[in-house]
Amino acid sequence: MEAIYSSYDFDDSRDRIDEILAGEDANYSEHKGIPARNELTFTNGFYVDVTVMFIDIRGSKELASKHKRPVLAKIYRAYISEVVAVLKGEPKINEIYIEGDGVWAVFNTTTKEDVQSVINTGGEVCSLIDVLNIKLKKRSYSEIKIGIGIEDGESLYIKAGYKGSSINEVVWIGKSVGAAAELSGYGNKSWADGETMISSRVYGMLTDSQKELFFWSIGRSCYTGTYHNLYMNQWVKANE
Repeated sequence: MEAIYSSYDFDDSRDRIDEILAGEDANYSEHKGIPARNELTFTNGFYVDVTVMFIDIRGSKELASKHKRPVLAKIYRAYISEVVAVLKGEPKINEIYIEGDGVWAVFNTTTKEDVQSVINTGGEVCSLIDVLNIKLKKRSYSEIKIGIGIEDGESLYIKAGYKGSSINEVVWIGKSVGAAAELSGYGNKSWADGETMISSRVYGMLTDSQKELFFWSIGRSCYTGTYHNLYMNQWVKANE
């Protein structure tokens, strides 16, 4: 978020710290499904069961060394633009964040079927990267590889920022966020790693046909697989 200069007041800063730390623990309650943003204040929060997906590019440094900055900017813009478009196409999407060359999303999943739908969205992301690579190759640009991590679990949903200003953001705190990020770091990292990594919890909620897309990785202690969206993959095969 864009920030505009304002002088720092040390006295006000101490008061804000005291107000935040004096907040009651009871203000943080469990909630089924993600509550509306307007229910968040600077002194409350909600424990919510969500599914988190991280998408990260492998070999970013190598990519940066092969191309001049304008070309690199076009590659990243195309990648981030369309990954976000795919994620927004999932009905259970709630939040999308962009961190460098990583994109991650929080999904409001309250049933097994919701988690299964997120897995299908992961396949769309994988197919999108195949489409992008075909177009990059035609321009003699480097192709990209990604790793995807998906975890489901309880996270703390809070509003954080500078009270009294427009500088604030929804923040997710919890093991599911960190676990999804860690899993994405394994995706496509070695020859034994599939493009997508999912936790045992996520795997347990999948349909039988979805489970066939993954296998247990002893080295990573999670399930891994490489799978695609069938419709999008038809275009990939026809244009390779």
